[in-house]
Amino acid sequence: MSNAPAPKLTTTHWLIIIIASIGFLFDTYELLMTPLTAPPAIAELLGVDMTHPTVTEWTGKLLWITALCGGIFGLIGGKLTDMLGRKFVMAASIFVYSFSPFCAAYSTSLGMFIFFRSLTFIGVCVEFIAAITWLAEVFEDKHQKEKWLGITQAFASLGGLLVTGINVWILSHMKDLPALGLPVASSWRYLLMTGILPAIPIALMLPFIPESKVWKEKKAAGLLKRASIGQLFAPELRRVTIVTAILSACAYGLAFGALQITPLRIAPGLPDLAETSKKMAPLLKQAADQAIAVSKAAPDSPEQAEAKAKLAAVKTEMAPLDKEVKAVGNKVQFYQEMGGLVGRILLAVLIMVGLSRVALLKVFQVPALILLPLTYLSLFTAGGSSFMWAYALCGLVTVAQFSYFGEICRKSSRCTFAALAAALPPMSAVA
Repeated sequence: MSNAPAPKLTTTHWLIIIIASIGFLFDTYELLMTPLTAPPAIAELLGVDMTHPTVTEWTGKLLWITALCGGIFGLIGGKLTDMLGRKFVMAASIFVYSFSPFCAAYSTSLGMFIFFRSLTFIGVCVEFIAAITWLAEVFEDKHQKEKWLGITQAFASLGGLLVTGINVWILSHMKDLPALGLPVASSWRYLLMTGILPAIPIALMLPFIPESKVWKEKKAAGLLKRASIGQLFAPELRRVTIVTAILSACAYGLAFGALQITPLRIAPGLPDLAETSKKMAPLLKQAADQAIAVSKAAPDSPEQAEAKAKLAAVKTEMAPLDKEVKAVGNKVQFYQEMGGLVGRILLAVLIMVGLSRVALLKVFQVPALILLPLTYLSLFTAGGSSFMWAYALCGLVTVAQFSYFGEICRKSSRCTFAALAAALPPMSAVA
C-alpha cells in the first residue's frame, strides 16, 4: 500500500467542493420547503381554510406526484451525465431546482404550484447523481475522493436547519417585506422565492471550473455506453441488486415512515403534551366542520358569515394550544436534524479511516435495529429528554445510511439506487 502524500488541492478542486456542498445543502433545503409551504399554498389556491380536509388530501397527493416525477428523471440522471457532461448536468439541475420554486411562488392555481414543485424534485434527483459522479472523478487519490464525498454530503443535513430558520425569519418580518409582484403577500410565497439562492454562487463560480477530465476522455474514446436496467438483474448481479434495493428501501422507510413524521404527527402524543392534545382534539374537529360549512355555503350569504365567525372563534381558542404543540414539534425536529448531521460526519470519518464497506453498514444498521423499537415503543411513553436524545440517535444511525448508499452507488458502474433514494420525498418532514 502506497504511503505517498495525497496531491495538494488546487483552486479548481476547492471550487468544485464548494459547488457540490452548496448543491447537497440545497437539495435538502428545496425538498423540505414542501411541508412548510404545501398546506398554506393549497389552502390559499383552493380558497379554503387550512383546517379543511381537502388541504390534507392534496398535501398527500403532492408528495407522491412530485416523488414520481423526481424518480422518473432521477433514474435517467446517470445517462444524462454521460451524454451531456458532469458539470453541465449538475449546473443545469441546480438552476432547475433554483428557479422552479421561485416560479412556484407566483402560482395562481393548484396545478401551477404542483407543476413547479415537481420540477424542483426533478432538479434535486438529477443533481444528486451528477454531483456524486463529478466529485468522484475530480479526485485521483482514493483517500481524498472518499474524504470529500463524505464531507460534502454532510452539508445536506444543514438544509433542514436553514430552511426552518429562514421560514421563522420570514414569519417574523412579513410586514416589512416588499410585494415583489406576488399575487398575494403570503409567507409561503416568500419562502419559495428563497429557493433561488443557490443559483447565485453557482453562476459566479461555474465559469472558473472545467468539465470532468475523466468524462471528456471516456467520451472521446467511446467508453460511455451504459447497460440497461434489466442487466442489473443478470445472474451475476441479481443478488447484489435485490439486496441493495431492499436495504435502501428499508433505510428510507425508517426515515420517512417514522423519523420524519414524528415532529407533527407523533410528537403531539408525547406525555409532555397529553393535556394539550386532549384539549386540541375536539377543537380540530370543530374547525374542520366549520371550514367545510364555509366552503359549501353560498358566497357572502348569512350562512357563510355565520360559519366563518364560528371558525374564527374556534381557531382563536386553538391558537395557544397549537403554539405549544408546534414548539415541541420544532424541538423534536431540531434533535433529529442535529443527529442526522452528526451521522453524516461520523460516516465520513469512518470512511477516511478505512473501515470496510460491510462493517461500515453494520455500524449504523445494527444499532438502528435496537434504537428504533426502543425509542418508539418504550422511551416515547416516558417523554422528556430521554426520548429527545434517543430520537437524535435514531436520526444519526438512519441519516448516515443515506450518504452510505450514495458512496456505494458511486463505486458501482450504475447509479440506479442513488436515483431511487434521491427520488423519495421528505414525506411529512414537517418542522
